[in-house]
Amino acid sequence: MTDADSLNAFVPGPRCHVAGAANGALAGLTFAVKDLIDVAGVPTGGGNPDWESSHPVPMQHAWIVEQLMQAGASVIGKTATDEVSLGILGENPFTGTPLNPAAPELVPGGSSSGSASAVAAGVCDFALGTDTGGSVRVPASFCGLFGIRPTHGRVDFSGVLAQAPSSDTVGWFARDAETFARVCEAVFGAATPTSLPDRLIVTSDTFAFADPEVAAALEPMVNRLASVIGDRRDRILAPQGLSVWQAAQRCLQQSEAWQTFQPWIDAISPRFAFHVARGLTIGSLITDAERTRAALMREEARGRLRSLLPPGTILCLPTTPFPAPRRGLSISELAFPRERISSLTCLGGLTGSPQVNLPGAQVGGAPVGLSIVGARGADLELAAVARAFAGAA
Repeated sequence: MTDADSLNAFVPGPRCHVAGAANGALAGLTFAVKDLIDVAGVPTGGGNPDWESSHPVPMQHAWIVEQLMQAGASVIGKTATDEVSLGILGENPFTGTPLNPAAPELVPGGSSSGSASAVAAGVCDFALGTDTGGSVRVPASFCGLFGIRPTHGRVDFSGVLAQAPSSDTVGWFARDAETFARVCEAVFGAATPTSLPDRLIVTSDTFAFADPEVAAALEPMVNRLASVIGDRRDRILAPQGLSVWQAAQRCLQQSEAWQTFQPWIDAISPRFAFHVARGLTIGSLITDAERTRAALMREEARGRLRSLLPPGTILCLPTTPFPAPRRGLSISELAFPRERISSLTCLGGLTGSPQVNLPGAQVGGAPVGLSIVGARGADLELAAVARAFAGAA
């Protein structure tokens, strides 16, 4: 276990501690909360000092925090995030970069950077994050964790700082499949199913898009997953092109982010890192015609997922196309890698389907993850697959 103070995973200042119920399915477990998610009596800072100073301290817990505390889990602190969730690498000029315990010279991934860092270091049993364009899935891949982006709209989002409502979700990380599945059961209010899907789709275009070393490192995981599921078939995920799906998701997400934050920006003219300000500026310039074209592409992507994922079927893909980049790279060096990452993670926001990162592979000593995706509502089925996959190791 790494010393919590050396991680830079938690927001500055004293850490909050809120005890959960004495009994429950998660009794005795501890969790951390991304600083976009309300804990009563604790500021929600959003990774930006001007957000914290211009918003009141919440008076009640976010729904998911309350749900987990009623199940017996206790809060041990609020964790660092990219500014108002607008980032994918975990570097924040105001609060610094949390440590990636699995690869200390590399970024942890964002925007749920602190939550992933805390779990990977063993400071807590699990942690909450949010995922709009990849903010749970990417740090799960980079830090070697189980992580879920749930079906869009399935988990109550009240008490969580929004970015792009048509894509926003709240998810969680865990180091082991058993804890991960227990948290899934507590959130969704049901047990994981005893039967598993019986067909696995391996999306060939996503593996071709990833670095060859990543595809090779993930192949043993794909083979193990196929042995757990049974029937393996190779298919193309995005006939139009992954970059076409990415452009549609980026258009919709940036446009919605501008609409979300415009009133606040107009009111106080907050400080932002350049890449955050640039993204919001681009969002402000998106036209109705561009949004319409992107919305049509989203309908095509959703139709494609429905055709690929009939009952009893899941698909898999690399969670990220490469391991975590080095800490401290320049804005210009990171521009294209960000676009490559979102070409794989855009699936979640476009289709609303649940996605789980499975840890277990490395490239050059750094983790890379394999994602499994199910039809909308198949969250617990994916948790059951994660359990079985881990058990087959």
